[in-house]
Amino acid sequence: MIHLNLDTLFALTGRGLARRDVFSSSKAVASLIQKVQSREQGFLDLPYDGGGSFFKRGLPFIRSARKKFRHIIVLGIGGSALGARALARALATNDTGPSLHILDNVDPELIERAEHDVDLRKTLFIVVTKSGTTPETLAQYFYFRKKMEESLDNKRARDHFIFITDPKRGYLRGVALRDGIITLDIPENVGGRFSVLSAAGLLPAALVGVDVKKLFRGARRAVQYFFETNSKKNMAFQLARVQFLLQQKRGVTITVMMPYSHALTGVSEWYAQLLAESIGKSHTRSGEIVHAGITPVSAIGVTDQHSQVQLYNEGPFDKFVLFLETRRSRSDISVPKISEKSFDFLSGVPFGDLMRVEKRATESAFVRFDRPCGSVILERIDEEHLGELLVMLEGSVAFLGEMYGVNTYDQPGVELGKTLTKKILRAGL
Repeated sequence: MIHLNLDTLFALTGRGLARRDVFSSSKAVASLIQKVQSREQGFLDLPYDGGGSFFKRGLPFIRSARKKFRHIIVLGIGGSALGARALARALATNDTGPSLHILDNVDPELIERAEHDVDLRKTLFIVVTKSGTTPETLAQYFYFRKKMEESLDNKRARDHFIFITDPKRGYLRGVALRDGIITLDIPENVGGRFSVLSAAGLLPAALVGVDVKKLFRGARRAVQYFFETNSKKNMAFQLARVQFLLQQKRGVTITVMMPYSHALTGVSEWYAQLLAESIGKSHTRSGEIVHAGITPVSAIGVTDQHSQVQLYNEGPFDKFVLFLETRRSRSDISVPKISEKSFDFLSGVPFGDLMRVEKRATESAFVRFDRPCGSVILERIDEEHLGELLVMLEGSVAFLGEMYGVNTYDQPGVELGKTLTKKILRAGL
């Protein structure tokens, strides 16, 4: 359903990689698979267990919520928001369903604009925090809870909130038990940035019309490929191997994800957190100081052909560009017939074909400039293809963490900022 094409990488004359380096023995792949399994992380289980019981509890709620609410506001940050945005931006097509607003910042202008854009009496707030203690998300929750209590009585206000959090711990769990607020779980062994196929991503997506059952169908396909020991069939392994070797052999420390589809721009934003927070670590699991990491960059085809590509072609040799491409567009509009000879090459060209040609030309230019690049190709953008793509990328990061020897699933570099924020606020502004 999706395909990883690395031919452009293998075609480079000086700064590429050889096929024999990327395609490893079944024994080597099996060893990495075993290491990933030993971490007992649950993101590969989500497509098989209903997204952490999401089907059992979430779907009945969705049917009534789509009729009751005109607006959905997600209060969350990082993995609690990026997965939902990626799914909704790519797949939401139901114009008759509720509108979706994702507040992943405490910028007061963002919050106030969202408040003014909706009718609070017809708004559902989805509060997402795995720990149940994320200060930014709780600040938003306290703000909107007060607003709702001012508009409605306390009892009715509670019906406008649903929590997505840890199944056992955290502040939100206690509030839910006290106030009778519906709560969906993020499984204990699924970290926030790997939670896109849990209720954190599925509930907002389903509320705006995404078919989560089809999403899981594609996701299960990616899981099956993840456990394939034949490296020529394991796209997640290949991508991780390429990124690892490009840094080790060629000094490439930046991965640019460049979708040639506006619908997939949310995927590149989601992937940036997944890659940065998972691999950027100061120490290996054994305690060796390494300061490992790959810097993610989000670009947009064709937009960034006119901004970033100049740097990519003639700047430092430190980037690997990963294109996202679709073979078929969901729109069939075309450039009209034109008579001007200077632009007759555009006459009658479908815009989808124009975008694909632009991608091919950019790719060819990279090869001529000896710049590493590859492509993930989707036949089309739909639930099955996106489910497979997201899990393939999660799997690649899991493999990459084992190649670097770091803990893919923690984020100690984030915690100090949280601690200092609380300390400064308690001391007084």
